[in-house]
Amino acid sequence: MTATDPALTALANGWGALSLLHSRIEAHIERALQSRHDLSVREYSLLDVLSRQHDGEGGHLQMKQVADAVVLSQSATTRLVNRLEDRGLLSRYLCPTDRRGIYTNVTAAGLELLQEARPTNDTALREALAEAARNPELSSLVEAVEAVDAPLVRS
Repeated sequence: MTATDPALTALANGWGALSLLHSRIEAHIERALQSRHDLSVREYSLLDVLSRQHDGEGGHLQMKQVADAVVLSQSATTRLVNRLEDRGLLSRYLCPTDRRGIYTNVTAAGLELLQEARPTNDTALREALAEAARNPELSSLVEAVEAVDAPLVRS
């Protein structure tokens, strides 16, 4: 295939549209979360991921798993955890069965802020999708996003 191959051009156009949709949605949610709750999208995502942990088998995430879940490098995730810990929204403790492991939990204040921010996040997401649906270049992607009815699996 050459650089002018129609299949590659279509693929590049599709990727560009998907990237544009993601950027617009993330920016819209970011503005809403920042203005109403002093949270970034990444901070909200981290609180959300960690709030879903449980004490049972495999219920806590290692920092690499957390980094994968919020799509950040391990060092960026550590900085993010530090910021939220400094704000009293997260706490860390040593794993009781493996002293090398460190777990991070959402504090009561973090859970409260997450509960307050969740409707803002959900509303901003719906608004951003509705706006994107009016764009002919993005409408089919919005339909695809809205058709997904499966829990997000993070590996």
